[in-house]
Amino acid sequence: MTFMEEIIRRYLRVFVTRDLAELAEVVAGDVLIHGYGDHVRGRHMVERAVSAVGLTCTDIEIHELFAAGDRVVVYFTQHLRHDATGRDVSQSRLKMYLLAGGRIVEFWGEMNLYGLMIQLGKVPAEIVF
Repeated sequence: MTFMEEIIRRYLRVFVTRDLAELAEVVAGDVLIHGYGDHVRGRHMVERAVSAVGLTCTDIEIHELFAAGDRVVVYFTQHLRHDATGRDVSQSRLKMYLLAGGRIVEFWGEMNLYGLMIQLGKVPAEIVF
């Protein structure tokens, strides 16, 4: 495993452990985040996601992880517990990270929000257009 791959594995693990000190070790304070129709800057945004209530991350399953140059791409599934109901749900995600100085300085991401909403009963399983 390369150093860059280890940084990403540590970063993803933080969503399970909620260890903000480890998060600070692997994510730059001024990280630039792209995705979900928005572009924001700052590790505090990631801290909010790690500490959010409602869906608790119980495990991360990495399916594919590729490192090349200063970038790492990972496809993974986040296993979550819906805090209000105790139901177990999951969400697939695809992310690309740019690393510099041993930290994540920028990343792009997409997630299967529709699949998650189906599992939570928030949208119908079949939509007819």
